[in-house]
Amino acid sequence: MERRTINPWQWQEKLGYSQAIEVRGGERVLYCAGQTSAGPDGQPRYPGDMRAQLAAAMDNVEAVLRAGGYELKDVVRLNYYTTDIPAFFAGYSAVTDRLATAGILPSGTLLGVARLARPELLVEIEATAIR
Repeated sequence: MERRTINPWQWQEKLGYSQAIEVRGGERVLYCAGQTSAGPDGQPRYPGDMRAQLAAAMDNVEAVLRAGGYELKDVVRLNYYTTDIPAFFAGYSAVTDRLATAGILPSGTLLGVARLARPELLVEIEATAIR
């Protein structure tokens, strides 16, 4: 599989993402549903703590990836939905540190929303992975 990052500018790299990722020769694609801070019982964890919710949501993204036979390094797109954009950016290193360790800058979108599925949830993360 060939993976090519397309960044006509460099400013987005400081934010941990790319404008586009082109993939050639990938055989499998995994579309992950939005992952939140929900624990194994499906209940939200860490109410009011954006950084902890971001870390837990990424834990859940990685659990889904592993269950499908993928790794974080296979992710080409991450979409974020949050009820609090300033708090999101304050805790975002919980995500960018992992992306840096995996050696990826996926494409993605950040959306501010009025509410997620449960009122305690502050963030939800969708992933697309290709192998």
